[in-house]
Amino acid sequence: MVSPASPPRSAYLAWATICVVWGTTYLAIKLALDTIPPFLMGGLRYTIAGGVLAAYLAARGQRLPPRAEWRAFALIGLLMLGFGNGGVVLAEQWVPSGLAAVVIATSPFWMVGLDALLSGGERLRARQLSGLAIGFVGIVILVGPDLVLDTGSRRATAAGIVALQLACAGWALGTAYSRRKAPHVEPMPAAALQMLFGGAFMLLAGTAFGEWAHLRITPSGSLLLLYLALFGAVAGFVAYLHALRHLPVAFVSLYAYVNPVIAVALGTWLLAEPFNRRMAIAIAAVLLGMTVVSMRPRAQTIEREAGAGAAADR
Repeated sequence: MVSPASPPRSAYLAWATICVVWGTTYLAIKLALDTIPPFLMGGLRYTIAGGVLAAYLAARGQRLPPRAEWRAFALIGLLMLGFGNGGVVLAEQWVPSGLAAVVIATSPFWMVGLDALLSGGERLRARQLSGLAIGFVGIVILVGPDLVLDTGSRRATAAGIVALQLACAGWALGTAYSRRKAPHVEPMPAAALQMLFGGAFMLLAGTAFGEWAHLRITPSGSLLLLYLALFGAVAGFVAYLHALRHLPVAFVSLYAYVNPVIAVALGTWLLAEPFNRRMAIAIAAVLLGMTVVSMRPRAQTIEREAGAGAAADR
């Protein structure tokens, strides 16, 4: 719940940190792929982040959830990080970092659609259906022309979009499961365990695909990996929790609109990724669709704020 007093300045600083840090992770992933294969990158990132969080909790005298509950957190880690983050890293081999951020912004579409299919979920209303349609049009505008290029480009772009949609689906499934089945524990211990399991799954995937043979240890790659682990995962998560503690959920959630803009701007500026009027229109349509889908009646908004949990970044 939001405290009745005026939010402290640190809460707004935490929110700004979320916007900047999580908006830059797409660029950091794209750059790190030059020396670190995708699954190993995600595995090392979240193993480091989970270990740091676990050590921090141990220093404060807090324990991880009991082993009887680890199976649930292992599944959440597999879905939200193994598929969710793993799909993003995999896709950035083939698509621009800014495009990846925009497509990932459609995650709310998957979450709303999946919730409507599950038992006890909220049925889709006309407003939500119209938001889904707007967002879909945005995606078609964004990636449609790229799918009619030469065979090599078409296959690479298509593979990237499929990987990003699998990432969205994994994130939505993990979110739905955590809301319904996951044990109710403090967010930070839960996040540490999910990161450790998600990292372990991605390390196993990297090993299975023979990625260790392609890993190159370089100063720049190591710094990027540490940035993704310590800032993108740990610092971003702590800032997210602090912002949620003092600011309305509706305000905090605005980071999801800022992240794609930052990612596109950085990709265009630093990596010379393409950006034109078509992409601007597509991004506007995706963000508009997400706004329409995410809007809730006042009573539901209050209920959601009261029971809000934390989420990991991409």
